[in-house]
Amino acid sequence: MTQALTRTLTFLFALLAMNAFAEDNHDYPLGPGDVLRIQVFQNPDLMTETRVSEKGSITFPLIGAVEVGGLSIGAAEKKIAAELKDGGFVQQPQVNISLLQIRGNQVSVLGQVNRPGRFPLETLSRVSDMLAAAGGATLGGDDFAIVTGLRNGNSFRKVIDIPALYLGDKLDEDILLAGGDSIYIHRAPVFYIYGEAQRPGAYRIERGMTVMQALAQGGGPTQRGSEWRLRLHRKNAEDVVKKISPEMTDAVQPNDIIYVRESIF
Repeated sequence: MTQALTRTLTFLFALLAMNAFAEDNHDYPLGPGDVLRIQVFQNPDLMTETRVSEKGSITFPLIGAVEVGGLSIGAAEKKIAAELKDGGFVQQPQVNISLLQIRGNQVSVLGQVNRPGRFPLETLSRVSDMLAAAGGATLGGDDFAIVTGLRNGNSFRKVIDIPALYLGDKLDEDILLAGGDSIYIHRAPVFYIYGEAQRPGAYRIERGMTVMQALAQGGGPTQRGSEWRLRLHRKNAEDVVKKISPEMTDAVQPNDIIYVRESIF
């Protein structure tokens, strides 16, 4: 067996072994911290090991910086092959990328969660997986998660309705995460109730909450108060506070202040 044939067979066996992992994780998006081994068939001098930078790029021989952040393994292979061919460096490049280190990838989960912090990104990790790792949202957390990061070298931002992931038909909203992504859950919107209420204070606004439900959340009026003598203070778009006499069926909005007045009798 010639030395050239031996090298060829060795490369092919290695290629098959490395592809077993890559094929099982075809949709895995590359991100900052990933360590890659990149090989070009019959071009051993181009074999390189590199880490994806915080900006989502790598440096590859002959072609320099290549943006791979957010690309799948297959898409990154095609991009490098195209640049090698377009640059006239390799006529028919066959590029193979294998992941040497994935746990270097981390996702930050911040805000109103039970265990905020940075968590290692497993392959095919989704938003629901990371929220579970962070212990889920706190009682004071919003129903929406904001995911930010990089995709194809561009800034990425998506607002995800958390309950809809489980209760609705928006399973496609449970997106795949990439290294360097951040998930942020803000404080849930609240309303305030004071005056002749049994339990004055600040309360979370539930979806579709009405003034009647808000009053019930505050324990209802005291013996001196009247549910028919409510005054609602609400800021408009110009940041001016308006005083409203609300109907019981009116929807409560964030930062509404409900004043329960004394009964006139």
